[in-house]
Amino acid sequence: MSISDVRAALWGDKKHTHGHITHVLLDMDGTLIDKYFDDYFWKHLVPQTYAERHNISFGSATGQILALYKHHEGTLNWTDIDFWTEQLGIDIPALKEQIHHLVDVHPHVEDFLKELRKHKKHVVLTTNAHYKTIAFKMKKTALGKYFDKVVTSLDMGVPKEYEGFWISAQQTLGFNKKDVLFIDDTLEVARSAAHYGIGYVLIKNMASSREITSNNSELHSIDSFSELLPD
Repeated sequence: MSISDVRAALWGDKKHTHGHITHVLLDMDGTLIDKYFDDYFWKHLVPQTYAERHNISFGSATGQILALYKHHEGTLNWTDIDFWTEQLGIDIPALKEQIHHLVDVHPHVEDFLKELRKHKKHVVLTTNAHYKTIAFKMKKTALGKYFDKVVTSLDMGVPKEYEGFWISAQQTLGFNKKDVLFIDDTLEVARSAAHYGIGYVLIKNMASSREITSNNSELHSIDSFSELLPD
């Protein structure tokens, strides 16, 4: 499978006028929205705030918090901001509002979403993020109008890294998995989707605009959504 194959399956070619992909499932943070916001928030602002509250050094706070992150990684707690508010004693939603200006959409994302709507694809936001985080990000970016549905790991009862998510998502959305395009910035999640049999799976490189990353895996990747726009 090449990127040109994905484009043909999406938009059609001389043989398939409309393309056979019916559903496009898109991750949010790092894929559509610049991950710099989350990296700065969780790795700098949260430890800084925690250090100030407990009168400890930034280094000590960072060590304690990173250990907590690691312990809950891959669970439903991982992206549950209510859990972290309680765990850390910090109002996470209020803290996010303080740096809302850092929320930014990756280049050409909106162009891609407009084309999906124009071609009458079923467009689904498919994320591990908490409902409050989704509402916050959609308010700041105005991307919500492009989605037919939002499917979260909380809805499915398990994170996207696990097959149970995809089983529940298919039951919820009623798609033929061979006719689905899924894009995510996390390799483990993308592998899970591919293993389940999702027909087209892509990694979004450069999840954060401040870090240059590339995908050296067995899965195909894009650096920009401009690569998927119709000719």
